[in-house]
Amino acid sequence: MLAHLSVLLNLVTGFLGPAAALIIYLVYRERSRYVAYQSLQSLLFQLIWWVGGGILAAIAWSVSGALTVILVGCLLMPLALLVSLLPLAALVYGVIAGIQCNAGQDFRYWLIGDWVRSTLTG
Repeated sequence: MLAHLSVLLNLVTGFLGPAAALIIYLVYRERSRYVAYQSLQSLLFQLIWWVGGGILAAIAWSVSGALTVILVGCLLMPLALLVSLLPLAALVYGVIAGIQCNAGQDFRYWLIGDWVRSTLTG
């Protein structure tokens, strides 16, 4: 649960959520297969959606801002706004994952969960 909720650290620090999930994974990977699976999922999810989404949002706003000189950028601003919502959507999804893990359910992130499970079972 804490690995999934570490996405909330990104609100305060901007980047420590994946680090917390990595620490949880490294500490508990030998003790609990369940905790290793959930924390590795959280780590990869945060790297892809929070960090990657943040980079995409920065690029989208930079391109939109640069192109406002020729008015095309004004048309791109709604797209940049949608891309900016990716990290926030990841935040909500991570909190949902934490709540489900706290309830004892086996949570799988879409597209990431199956890949992590196959990686851990080797």
